[in-house]
Amino acid sequence: MNVRGAIAAFAIASAFALSAWDDREDAFINSRRNFWSFQKVARPALPSLTDPWIRTPVDAFLLEAMREKQLAPSPPAAREKLIRRVSLDLTGLPPAPGEVDAFLQDRSSTAYEKLVDRLMASPRYGERWAQRWLDVVRYADTNGYEIDAERPHAWRYRDYVVRSFQANKPFDRFVQEQIAGDELFPGDHDALIATGFHRAGPIHLVAGNQDEEMNRQEVLTEMTGAIGSVFLGITVGCARCHNHKFDPILQSDYYRLQAVLAATEGKDIEIATAAEKEAYAKAKAAHEARRKPIAGEIRALEKPYREAIQAEKRARLNAPQLAAMAKPADQRSEEEKILAKEAEDLTEVLWDELVARIPEPERSRRAGLRRRLHDIDLDEPPPPATAYAVANMAEAPASFILKGGDHRHKLDRVEAGLPKVLTAPDAAFPQPVSGRRAALARWLVSPDHPLTARVMVNRIWQFRMGAGLVGTPNDFGALGKRPSNRKLLDWLAAEFVASGWDIRKLDRLIVTSAAYRQATGTVAANAAIDSENRFYWRANRRRMDAEQIRDSILAVSGKLNLKAGGPPVRVPIEKEVYDLIFTEFEPDNLWPLPRDVSERYRRSLYLLNKRTVRLPMLANFDQPDAMTSCPERPVSTHALQALNGINSDFMQEQAAAFASRLEQLCRGGAACIVREAHRLALSRPPSPAERKLSADFLARGGTVTEFALAMLNRNEFVYLP
Repeated sequence: MNVRGAIAAFAIASAFALSAWDDREDAFINSRRNFWSFQKVARPALPSLTDPWIRTPVDAFLLEAMREKQLAPSPPAAREKLIRRVSLDLTGLPPAPGEVDAFLQDRSSTAYEKLVDRLMASPRYGERWAQRWLDVVRYADTNGYEIDAERPHAWRYRDYVVRSFQANKPFDRFVQEQIAGDELFPGDHDALIATGFHRAGPIHLVAGNQDEEMNRQEVLTEMTGAIGSVFLGITVGCARCHNHKFDPILQSDYYRLQAVLAATEGKDIEIATAAEKEAYAKAKAAHEARRKPIAGEIRALEKPYREAIQAEKRARLNAPQLAAMAKPADQRSEEEKILAKEAEDLTEVLWDELVARIPEPERSRRAGLRRRLHDIDLDEPPPPATAYAVANMAEAPASFILKGGDHRHKLDRVEAGLPKVLTAPDAAFPQPVSGRRAALARWLVSPDHPLTARVMVNRIWQFRMGAGLVGTPNDFGALGKRPSNRKLLDWLAAEFVASGWDIRKLDRLIVTSAAYRQATGTVAANAAIDSENRFYWRANRRRMDAEQIRDSILAVSGKLNLKAGGPPVRVPIEKEVYDLIFTEFEPDNLWPLPRDVSERYRRSLYLLNKRTVRLPMLANFDQPDAMTSCPERPVSTHALQALNGINSDFMQEQAAAFASRLEQLCRGGAACIVREAHRLALSRPPSPAERKLSADFLARGGTVTEFALAMLNRNEFVYLP
């Protein structure tokens, strides 16, 4: 056979092999289409049960499943426990004693429903929901990795999420704004800000020579994985290197989905008015005028030492590097550009070298000047309003299947598209750059989509009941857990869509159910059958998350600042943490605290969320690091929690503030202090044993501050009743 014939034979054989492989892929997909989570949601009929325990349709489905397992519901929680539970659940804050009294005195049949409606109308409700959503989308105020630079405008996405939940924005609109707000709702600043969803995750930005194609692929990997985890609840990222081993997601599916996003790039887009820009320019000029003389003094002081260090470093350069530096930049060859860059890096004067070289008393004078400069910088005007958003490129770069996920090993080219298992065989997808994300968004919220509604109602259920109907909220695939009550999950999903994707309506349905109102105690007969409480025959006893604990401490101490929104706030950090980030030789304050001390007591949602620096109290109580989507926080128990709760500066300060509040309320009366401490911290009066134990402690010389600290460290304080 001649060469031409061999090539033709190889081409025919290759085409046949590819055709056979395509057939195998289609067969694999078709064999898995009947998996429960890929089937269209069908509303189940309500169980035909008549029982006084049933308050909402939720209870009917749960009671039916309980009876099949010979389980019985638990008795209702005591009313003082119920108000504490639902207040912490819906707002993240404990009820005030007056609110508890009013609820206990309201004996009407709708007292609890009125309480729920009041809590849901509170601005705290949107903040509480936002905290959960930001966990899932892995939001933070910095980039992560080595440099972990701050994102000055990212906070507007956080505030957008708060506003959306508070306004009860329909979930389908909420999804569409985040995926393609710029395409679907042009001119809507909120929708533009919402696209910050695509940039919420970490990004690896470092200095020096970069493999730009690799960096871009990392960004696309982040964006694609987020779509899968957050909205689809399937591990599409497992198909990046090969066909998914367990779910019918092909590697080509992964790269088709990635191609939908391939023309999307991060962009900071000014949304300020002309008047706002003009006002900023004037304020900035005035600010720079205040800084200029002090900055000039610092430069003059540093100049001889900086020049001396540079001269020493320059003397160590080789001849080619010196020659490249001496040549005008626009006349350098490619090799000379590299040499010049090397020379610049080698002769750069680092701040620690400079500070170490400056002798006293000049070093102290410099430190004083720097402090004055930092004080002025606290008044720096905020930049014009800017959306930390995305935009479309002029043209979409070509997308390929990558062998092993490696951008250097491109295989077949792919067009933008959706996973085959979730679409009709003949489904088309728009290829124009400006319509790709819009089409993706519309597909995600189409009424017959099998996953989007299921995934979200499972998150709502998990948020309120402590465990999802599907125990793996980000994985509805073959390796995920099966729903403990499929009929209830599908009924909730169908109801969610039929209600206009109304989050608050579904949320209210759950928290007003008899199931939610149950006590947490264990019934031995039930526990023997269902020790994990998969059938919700009792309320799950849940520890508060880190932000709830901190915010509750501030609420009880009387220090909580309920100001909402705005740029993230720094709070004091332990010296040990500061020294881990910055060097002891640096006299500058690289962690500037707000001038207004009350800003330090804002809700935890509004604190600077820095990926590489976790505040010890929040980290100890399992705040996620925001490097990956966190659908469900772990709950750990370890000694650092107790040590932080007793010894940290924050806890000592808040205990003193709590004690001062008690003394002002009670004017020194020990019995009153004990009573009000329990009412404020635990939302109930003390038991006779607690009353005696507390009074004896104070009578034996224990201080009110020590007593207050003990109350804030009660196990009961950090658990939902």
